[in-house]
Amino acid sequence: MTADTITAVDLRINARWIIPIVPAGVVLEHHAVLVQSDRIVALLPQPEADKHYRARETHQLNDHVVMPGLINMHGHAAMSLFRGMADDLPLMTWLNDHIWPAEGRFISPEFIADGTRLAIAEMLRTGTTCFSDMYFFPEVAAEVAHDVGIRSQVCFPLLDFPTAWGQGPEDYLRKGEQLIDDWQGHDFIMPAVGPHAPYTVSDGPMKEAVALAARKGARLQVHLHETAFEVQDAVANTGLRPVHRLAELGVFSGRAQLVHMTQIDDSDLAALKGTGVHIIHCPESNLKLASGFSPIARLMDTGLNVALGTDGAASNNDLDLLGEANTAALLAKAVSGDAAAVSAHQALAMATLHGARALGREQDLGSLQAGKKADLVAFDLSDPFLQPVYDPASHLVYSRHGRQLSHSWINGVPQVQNGVLTRIDVADLMLKVQQWQQRISS
Repeated sequence: MTADTITAVDLRINARWIIPIVPAGVVLEHHAVLVQSDRIVALLPQPEADKHYRARETHQLNDHVVMPGLINMHGHAAMSLFRGMADDLPLMTWLNDHIWPAEGRFISPEFIADGTRLAIAEMLRTGTTCFSDMYFFPEVAAEVAHDVGIRSQVCFPLLDFPTAWGQGPEDYLRKGEQLIDDWQGHDFIMPAVGPHAPYTVSDGPMKEAVALAARKGARLQVHLHETAFEVQDAVANTGLRPVHRLAELGVFSGRAQLVHMTQIDDSDLAALKGTGVHIIHCPESNLKLASGFSPIARLMDTGLNVALGTDGAASNNDLDLLGEANTAALLAKAVSGDAAAVSAHQALAMATLHGARALGREQDLGSLQAGKKADLVAFDLSDPFLQPVYDPASHLVYSRHGRQLSHSWINGVPQVQNGVLTRIDVADLMLKVQQWQQRISS
């Protein structure tokens, strides 16, 4: 680019700080992000941007940190309508006595549509621009995400028993393959295979899930080693730890996303090493259900990619991924006994680039680099309780949560502007949520 060249762009964001994620550990000051259509054109010092670019629209964010949109790699979005319904219970009691009966009564396409929209509203307002969902009626969740304009990996559920969405494994797989065919190759909706867990999916359906994912080039997400009871019960019934059983069934590859992983021994690490699997860490849900502690520092030292998820709002109570990054960083230090484990910058990478890697979208998403998709968020650090600011990365992880979000763009399209959602009618949504609350509590 010569000194005389002036390039027109659609959007310019001037920020006090930019955390691009790549290069790692870097904070840029008084820089601008330039966006044309759905792509980032450049990150430049603001005086350099003045010389070479003219923008149709400019945002002056003098007290803000701009970074890539957050990627929430595990949740059950529509379960936001069950938020706070059955707290302070262990996992199997929570599932067997409360959640599964409630799902039997209330799950329907309408429940999924309204609950997913509620979850998306919360995620957008706290910085998430891409989320992974595993729940019933995934075709409805995909349509809602597409309508709002948020990226989503939509995993169809697979279980051995019937639910409101399917009669059994054959039915789930048939419907799931149709979901993949309907959305395969879409920029926003990424269909995936979602065998629920080793204790709900027998060997035959699990092998079929693996084969379908391989045939379609789709991701596969499974709850694994969530509790000590799960592991103990599996050993008693099969003689194998679940990790080893799934290894024998061919689950582990670069397409596999393993959620929770709180019970890990040396044999598990050996089975996982070199497979390319991705670990999805959900620390707040694990803590709330007393499921255990995932040794993420040790997992990362083994070379495994670790991304973050909130799990559903019924077992976490919020979908704030920056809050999850805070918990993940603090917990990693306590579990490893190392205060340097999982730094603020590493936690932010787990919430962005590591999620993009788990999706196989690291060439497009997860960092602010020229040529990548314009999925960006801005957090306002002007609050007196956030002063002084020595290190904005530290503030994002340790001093605050996602509700300081002011702006969000996905594919260059504004989703949140000055704290206001642009694509969701919040008043109408709240009326529907109130109606569901009355039905569920009656």
